[in-house]
Amino acid sequence: MTTVESTIKTFSSLNVDEVDDGEGWASPPLAKNLGLLSANQIELARMLIEEAQQHLFAHWPEPGIDDEKKKSFFDQVPAGEVLSFGEENFIKFEEAGIREACDAAFVLVAGGLGERLGYGGIKLALPSETTTGTCFLQLYVESILALQEASCKQKEGNVDRHIPLVIMTSDDTHSRTQELLESNAYFGMKSNQVHLLKQEKVACLADADANLALDPSEKYKIQTKPHGHGDVHALLYSSGLLHKWQNSGLKWVLFFQDTNGLLFKGIPASLGVSASKDFHVNSLAVPRKAKEAIGGIAQLTHEDGRRMVINVEYNQLDPLLRATGHVDGDVNDETGYSPYPGNINQLILRLGPYIEELSRTKGAITEFVNPKYKDSSKTSFKSSTRLECMMQDYPRTLLPSARVGFTVMDTWLAYAPVKNNPEDAAKVPKGNPYHSATSGEMAIYRAHSRILRKVGAKIEDPQMGVFNGQEVEIWPRIVWSPRWALTFSDVKNKLTGNCEISQKSTMVVKGANIHINDLSLDGALIVNAIDQAEVKLSPHVQNDGWMFEPVDYKDNSTPEEIRIRGFAIKKNDQTILNYDQPGKYCVQFHSVR
Repeated sequence: MTTVESTIKTFSSLNVDEVDDGEGWASPPLAKNLGLLSANQIELARMLIEEAQQHLFAHWPEPGIDDEKKKSFFDQVPAGEVLSFGEENFIKFEEAGIREACDAAFVLVAGGLGERLGYGGIKLALPSETTTGTCFLQLYVESILALQEASCKQKEGNVDRHIPLVIMTSDDTHSRTQELLESNAYFGMKSNQVHLLKQEKVACLADADANLALDPSEKYKIQTKPHGHGDVHALLYSSGLLHKWQNSGLKWVLFFQDTNGLLFKGIPASLGVSASKDFHVNSLAVPRKAKEAIGGIAQLTHEDGRRMVINVEYNQLDPLLRATGHVDGDVNDETGYSPYPGNINQLILRLGPYIEELSRTKGAITEFVNPKYKDSSKTSFKSSTRLECMMQDYPRTLLPSARVGFTVMDTWLAYAPVKNNPEDAAKVPKGNPYHSATSGEMAIYRAHSRILRKVGAKIEDPQMGVFNGQEVEIWPRIVWSPRWALTFSDVKNKLTGNCEISQKSTMVVKGANIHINDLSLDGALIVNAIDQAEVKLSPHVQNDGWMFEPVDYKDNSTPEEIRIRGFAIKKNDQTILNYDQPGKYCVQFHSVR
């Protein structure tokens, strides 16, 4: 547990009804001032003293002097919630989030191609995993539809509401995103649920003197590049969608990015945190290794006393810390993680305050330039640069009264981005995540295996394997559709009894009403059922199953989406159960071959 997690977890668990009068634990300067403080502030002070931080209060004067500053001292602890999957608090927030989901809209920022991954298509078309071949966009849409159904059922009178999905595209991705949706019947969504907003490009700069860059392929054309995903706020403001959503009763806007196969595992609980704490802004975060290439959530304090909880980009965090008295910069603490949790670019905004803020700013986000230099002299660019803005910088313009917080999730549950090609991933320092197609797929299997362990299943330990120069854990290849299970409670209710799955196994479950009891699996089992089929299974399956075969990412005879992972699946044998007719099925069987 990181320092931030420890502090927030302690603060969040305080029982404000059991605060004593301070005798025996408070240092004399603090004890004189306890009457000024709220119950929560007193308990936080007690926690600091228990952690040997009594020096923080040694200079406090008598009551009546600097009283407001004394109270504001406790505002330095950023508001947040640290959740551990399957624990009581997690389940409570997850249930609250499901209730809120049909009052939300989702915004997917997807303006980029997969070139950085070694994939020529749009990133949304890339398979999230190759056991089923489900692409990222299909996974996201099916997750939203599952949330929609579960949430509407909990509303009084079984409300029928269709959760909107906005996809921000660019010139590079717009037509291909539209084609992906149309060719797959919007993956089950109604076409009018989905809105595509295309961002424009901006002129590039050739050098530090801000000379405009010419397009390398056309000398009579100025080179342009995307302005960054911060454009999404201005696009939403100008589209008129925000007021339309507000008028229809929506309360939340959830922003997410395009290649994280685990992100919907954490969304229900995070939305529950936002609703329970009435956050205007909730940034989703995970424990972060020092200098890991994701931004850190930090509280910044201005010279005039203003504070904000915001993402600080990883390449700015270390120098910022060193410049403000932290001589070692961004380093891991005794927990093995940085004290600054990692921002995973998932934001949950309260719609009303969001509209008010955008009415003031028109959605403009602070811009920056991030050139890549040829060498350490920093006199010339490696390639042209441009002004950029980032979606997660939205809180920078908020008024001090805005309620800004964060939710920390287990990394294994909520964060497995796919953004590095095989060569770059293989160069990642030992111990830091690869963030590649290889690690992203393996993370899905790990998450599902660990979830099943949490509900009592016996899942064999993973084996280690090396693909594309990356050493990864190979867990059983377990995949289920969002309609089968969206929450911890769903899994616990649908997988019961004594269940055992071997490391070499593959299990795919697709269908809303499939209940599995006393499973014994050593091989491959595929179960598909329509919604009108209620299936109860007690299977014992043993076969040769499906295996990974290494693939060289330089082998151009192999499709891009396979070779960037470094493996292909060889399907030796499997047991397939299909239930495509309505009815009730109760099946107990042994399949050994």
